[in-house]
Amino acid sequence: MPLNPATQDAKAFEAIGLGFRVDKATATLPQTAAGDLFRVAGGRVLVKMIVGEVTTIIQAIANATKLTFDPVDAGATQDLCATLDITGDAVGVMYHISGTPADALRDNLNFARGTLIAAPLILKPGDIMLDCAGSATGNVKWSIWYIPVEEGGNIAAL
Repeated sequence: MPLNPATQDAKAFEAIGLGFRVDKATATLPQTAAGDLFRVAGGRVLVKMIVGEVTTIIQAIANATKLTFDPVDAGATQDLCATLDITGDAVGVMYHISGTPADALRDNLNFARGTLIAAPLILKPGDIMLDCAGSATGNVKWSIWYIPVEEGGNIAAL
C-alpha cells in the first residue's frame, strides 16, 4: 500500500524536492474519449511534474491528445495543455507538460527535457485525464510528482 501523505508530516515532504511519486501502470489509449489517469483527493496538491512514456507504439492514425482536469465539485473540465498529434510515436517517446494550458503536450524521444513543470499546478480534488481525439492502438505509462498543499491532499492512480 502506498504511503498516504495525509498521515505524514507535510513539512518533511516539502523538503524532499519533487515530493511524492505516483505511477499508473501502462495502459491502452482512450478511444475518442478521455480516460482517467490520476485522482486528486482530500485537499489541494501542488503538481511538480507529470511524465508519460510510450510502451507500445502508437498507431499511425491522427490523434490529437492532451491532458485535462475534471474537478469533483462545481466547474467544467479544463485543459492542462493544448493538443499534440501523437500519430506513430515510437516506444520510448516521453510526454510532459509546461504547466501553461495554451502550450501543447510535449514529446521527446527517450528523455523528457524540461519535465519539471515551469508553472507548477495547484489542483483541487478531481481527476487528471488523458484525452485522445482518435482511436489508435498503443500504450503509455504515466507518473506524477506532487506535494500536498492542504493536510490530507493526495493523488492516486486510477
